[in-house]
Amino acid sequence: MDFLRPATWADALAAKAERPGALPLQGGTDVMVEINFDVHRPEALLDLTRVRELAGWDTVDGDTGGGRLRVGAGVTYTRLIEELGGRLPGLAQASRTVGSPQIRNRGTAGGNLGAASPAGDAHPPLLAGGAEVEAESAARGVRMIPAADFFTGVKRNALEPDELIRAFWTPPASGPQYFSKIGTRNAMVIAVCSFAVALHPGERRVGTGLGSAAPTPRRAAAAEEFASAELDWDGRGPLGEAAARRFGELAAEAASPIDDVRGTGDYRRHALAVLARRTLTWAWNDHRNAGRRAS
Repeated sequence: MDFLRPATWADALAAKAERPGALPLQGGTDVMVEINFDVHRPEALLDLTRVRELAGWDTVDGDTGGGRLRVGAGVTYTRLIEELGGRLPGLAQASRTVGSPQIRNRGTAGGNLGAASPAGDAHPPLLAGGAEVEAESAARGVRMIPAADFFTGVKRNALEPDELIRAFWTPPASGPQYFSKIGTRNAMVIAVCSFAVALHPGERRVGTGLGSAAPTPRRAAAAEEFASAELDWDGRGPLGEAAARRFGELAAEAASPIDDVRGTGDYRRHALAVLARRTLTWAWNDHRNAGRRAS
């Protein structure tokens, strides 16, 4: 197995163009596990840890930016928590559940996207927040892929063989966001299932993301439409128990989970309904309380 270690983004794109079968390596928290257990044996590893262009984030204004955050693929979970926790609270909550401090110091949301695992913790909040993935190739340049279109199958994504993930773009939170997951223990665990919700009050819209409940991370479109129409955006009235329960049911209906060693499909559906009901209630109560403080 060859080991490629470019120092610049241009060098990385050139190496990927020349060796499309080279597997990108950022934190290595997923890749090295698969290699160590001989699950995956790529023809080459493309180590991106020295590429400084991947390690930053900024706010992009102008016609195309719209005040969105552009977060490099090399920004670690620890930095997401410490530097962007206030602007991306749902993603920060998810990042806190990833592995140990050592894993969070190495792992990245960009790497999580590349691995495209159905159980990736970063995926539900990126879906709920309306993120886009910035992919680039030496031959064709940059293209933007909505997170909802990025996942194409179990551990498969929409990248072309010569493309690399450079960053993800997402609006800073315009309302409360929550992420919650269930695992077989309290820490350092792969999700049995997970759920993220994001309120977008200016658009009178609710975003969602499901994890570890289908072949790919996905949104719960019917649940989003129901909540967006049901919530009292003007008066900020309370969320009724029946509405919260129906939201949970619709979120569970969006899933197509399997039975495996971590849980049954029926359990995952039940758990998703509970997680969805709780996270929407928490988010809506935060939104109501913010309105009271503002008045």
